[in-house]
Amino acid sequence: MRLVAAQLVESRQILPGQWLQSFHAPELATGSRAGQFVHVRTGDYSGLVLRRPFSINTADPATGTVTLHFRTVGRGTEWLTRLREGETLDMLGPLGRPFEVDPRSRNLLLIAGGLGMAGVRMLADEAVRDGRQVTILFGALDASHVYPSSLLPDEVEYVVATDDGSLGHRGYVTELLPEYEAWADQAFACGPQPMLARLARLAAGRRERLGVAKLGRKRGGGKTDPAGSVAARRKAFLQVSMEQTMGCAVGACLGCAVMGVDGPLRVCREGPVFAADEIAWEPVS
Repeated sequence: MRLVAAQLVESRQILPGQWLQSFHAPELATGSRAGQFVHVRTGDYSGLVLRRPFSINTADPATGTVTLHFRTVGRGTEWLTRLREGETLDMLGPLGRPFEVDPRSRNLLLIAGGLGMAGVRMLADEAVRDGRQVTILFGALDASHVYPSSLLPDEVEYVVATDDGSLGHRGYVTELLPEYEAWADQAFACGPQPMLARLARLAAGRRERLGVAKLGRKRGGGKTDPAGSVAARRKAFLQVSMEQTMGCAVGACLGCAVMGVDGPLRVCREGPVFAADEIAWEPVS
């Protein structure tokens, strides 16, 4: 974790109310992994006191740049859109635990709903760099809110679902999972909690739907990796990046806690990435 002065290189609106900003921050670009985030201090005038958490959208060690993808939802994010090239932001990061890809996985399925693309976008770069196959399933309200394919690596297969059917599959992005679950070695998702809960329930029944046999125990086969460990998360079919409001982002205030199956979990410390089976999901209609 570092405290850095990140210099704005480029700022542009890519979707209605959504912005993509590039910053020169070599210290962050070199040490960040997909799934981690930064805590940004906005202007300290007009009552903007608390930092804001943002997923690290992309990080390029070669150029020393990181990008943030965000939606304007209040005074803090609107203040960010008024930054000019050359101005600096105070960023603390990288924070949180990243996605964990099993070294044996060749086919990765990334699932994003709306702004959730910011949570998985960097993983696409990492996977392509490592020679893996990547498919991204993206869900939006309508065609005007679909993430531009031009901002994705050429090697990625990009499949879109819109609620109104104006582009791609008509319906929820979760409805596409059954078409890809046999192909995918692992899946990684970020988006609204109801979407994540539906994906978690689908992932829980994947083994039975695919008819995957449970092999006999071999030496050491009875060992169980502790929940939340790197080893356990790498073995999970589905990992999710949780979106929560954060106060301190270092685990002290407990403002971002979610309920796990074994008790509360701090999104900023134990997450923001979790194996789907670590979370106690609320019933979803």
